[in-house]
Amino acid sequence: MNLRSLFLAGMALTLAGCTTTASLSTDPLSARWVGTEAGKFFAAYGPPVSDEETGSSTTYVWRGGYKTVRIPAQYEGEGKSRKRVASARTQYLSCTVKLTVGENYMIRSITKIVDKQTGAKGEPTWCEQFLDAAK
Repeated sequence: MNLRSLFLAGMALTLAGCTTTASLSTDPLSARWVGTEAGKFFAAYGPPVSDEETGSSTTYVWRGGYKTVRIPAQYEGEGKSRKRVASARTQYLSCTVKLTVGENYMIRSITKIVDKQTGAKGEPTWCEQFLDAAK
């Protein structure tokens, strides 16, 4: 009976450890900016477009990273048998994030509001690239 209780207690501790590690943020923006001074962020990327105080924290909305990218047409095959697979297009990139900052002016959270996937799945998004979070 004691062996079974010991086994159950060990399993409970194992499961508790899994749930706490799974809740940690794997977002590159959060990993890069949470815990740093908001002044460093705004000094590097410019002032916010709006702010709102809520109790002991302030929420800032920042917008920037404007870029126009021209993507050429894509073709398949060789010579006269080449077929156009995708037309040429223009992509307009920008980034909008919401920063929650504590009364000590440290970033508590950063949330993407507007962002674009610039490459294949799994590659960094435009906000992650522009805000120096893609490593």
